[in-house]
Amino acid sequence: MRRRFATLDVFTDRRFAGNSLAVVLDAQALDAAAMQAIAREFNHPETVFVFSPADPAHRARVRIFTPARELPFAGHPTVGTAVLLGARDGGGGDIMLEEGIGAVRCTVESTSGGGSARFAIPQLPTEAGPAADDAAIAAALSLAPDDIGEGRPARWSAGLPFTFVPIASLAAMARCRPDLAKFDAAFGAGAAVYVFCKETVEPGHHFHARMFAPGMGVPEDPATGSAAAAFTGLLARRLSDGTHALVIEQGYEMGRPSLIRLTAEVAAGRLLSASIGGNAVIVTEGTIEA
Repeated sequence: MRRRFATLDVFTDRRFAGNSLAVVLDAQALDAAAMQAIAREFNHPETVFVFSPADPAHRARVRIFTPARELPFAGHPTVGTAVLLGARDGGGGDIMLEEGIGAVRCTVESTSGGGSARFAIPQLPTEAGPAADDAAIAAALSLAPDDIGEGRPARWSAGLPFTFVPIASLAAMARCRPDLAKFDAAFGAGAAVYVFCKETVEPGHHFHARMFAPGMGVPEDPATGSAAAAFTGLLARRLSDGTHALVIEQGYEMGRPSLIRLTAEVAAGRLLSASIGGNAVIVTEGTIEA
């Protein structure tokens, strides 16, 4: 059966930057094994499969796969799918996507060939257990212990757990390389690691980030919305009360510059709500036999 698909570049307003995404629009009757095989064939960081929603008031039910496994939630697939469906619907507005984590509300603005979307994070982040010691983490990232920045590494999840590692400088960020012989011992099998620093490539941005998840089939990710969602839990303890709008740059070391826009509302050091947003552009459209 021929099934329609589109590819997009997400968290960017120009093609061939940002984080690539495939969206299969006619996914009915595909089982998990077939979807995993198609995700491996596309070999993008994630591939989305669109189904009819369980709730007719919602726009779609979606399933998200990396080349190695299914995810209950991910940020750039949420933004990219919302932009694509908004463009196909001929406008913007609010839509609901049913993901493994639950219903996710997205606000879409459509433009010619793409648009932007923002979603309220469906699950407030929680701490996900202790991180390994600095020496083990540094070694697993091919760094020296003094390359670890201010504050201890920490594990947080907003549906998908990440280890967050502060890095002292952009120069140290550029040297980060997962050492696969030490990675699982430091972070756990199939783990995802988000390294960040306050020094940025471009002025006006707040954080520079990289994300590594080799056990998920993602050696490095150009933009990671689910990590940004979990990052809000760590940041809330460092932010004053009020609403904060932050920009995270990612993917620069890969030649895929991406911008993730994060909004967090904080009171008494606690995160009350957060949203993740960004642009996306449609790159290709076609059919796949599956």
